Amino acid sequence: VLAEVPSGALADIIGRKRLLVFATSIMIIEIGIISFIPKTDPSIIFIVFLINRVLSGLAEAAASGADEAIAYDSLEAEGDKRQWGRVLEILMRFQSFGFIIAMSVGAAIYDPNLLESVCRFFDLDTNFSQETTMRFPLYLTFILAICAFITTLRMDDPHKNSPSSDAKKPEIRQAFSLTLKAGLWILKTPFALCVILFGMLFDGIIRMVITLSSQYYRMIELPESTFGIIGSLVAMFGLVVPKIAKKITENHSPSYAVWITAGLTLTGLVSMNFFWPYLGLIPALITYSAMYFTGFFVSFYLNQAASSEQRATILSFKGLAYNISYGILGILYALLLKTIKQGIQTESVENKVFMDSFSGFPITFILWFIFLLAVYLFVLKKPSFPGKK
Repeated sequence: VLAEVPSGALADIIGRKRLLVFATSIMIIEIGIISFIPKTDPSIIFIVFLINRVLSGLAEAAASGADEAIAYDSLEAEGDKRQWGRVLEILMRFQSFGFIIAMSVGAAIYDPNLLESVCRFFDLDTNFSQETTMRFPLYLTFILAICAFITTLRMDDPHKNSPSSDAKKPEIRQAFSLTLKAGLWILKTPFALCVILFGMLFDGIIRMVITLSSQYYRMIELPESTFGIIGSLVAMFGLVVPKIAKKITENHSPSYAVWITAGLTLTGLVSMNFFWPYLGLIPALITYSAMYFTGFFVSFYLNQAASSEQRATILSFKGLAYNISYGILGILYALLLKTIKQGIQTESVENKVFMDSFSGFPITFILWFIFLLAVYLFVLKKPSFPGKK
């Protein structure tokens, strides 16, 4: 969270490619240290995983904003920025394919029995233990990190900083100045502010529900063996939703996009509270689809509204807002859960507490959505996107 916005400002100052190279190099380190650490002293393992989490956060912060900025500016440099919706559509499809492959391959190589069966098929007498196979998904991720590093080294950054009186300032001071400038621009640009605020609401609520999805699946009596399949099914939304979202951005106003996303989110959240056995998966999928719409719409509108010289910083503000929203909701939900439980430990009662507390999500969503609508209509005076009503 602390590195999110400063890293975006640095990307706008020293170049997006440099931040992406830094992100992928940090990724190699953070995956490498947990891939090859010996299982000896638990204290050392804890420290290494703590370092891994910090490095992972830095890598994500460095890439956040810089990745979309370099892509959008590359389109703009070619005079084809109107194709950004098409780029997002293709990107989300690739992400979905990647997620499905990662889930399937990761689960397969994690299972020692399956690997031994494959080896026997090829007449190989090899035995695997769970302690050995649990590292295999990490090894593949490590290889992907190296590939990502090589890819970022080969990128071209179309963003060129124009000479200014600030050119001789230390980069840290420049980053602070640009961060302040971008923050003020967001506050003074009603459309951008609305995009970020509504994005915060949708992303925070849905991400919290996704965090609790395993427990929800148990409540609707789905076997744990199906959780991976459900994850792949959710990823398949990335093959369909982006095309629909692209059509919406081409033919309708941003407010229409908000109502579509809000309708899906509210329908899913309310229906999930019935905890229908097996059929409860349908409202969960409706809720998750709203996450894909949110990602597409926010990226589409915010990139078009932002100027090139501060694009990465503005996108980093979006990332920071998302993390704050998710963090606050997580803390509030934990406090609600603790208040309702009041020392009760039996599994049946805890399940009932989970079901009772789940109603807090649609209630929170409705209250905050009404509040944001009031801000949109009365405080910001219905900001509209250029060319749209």
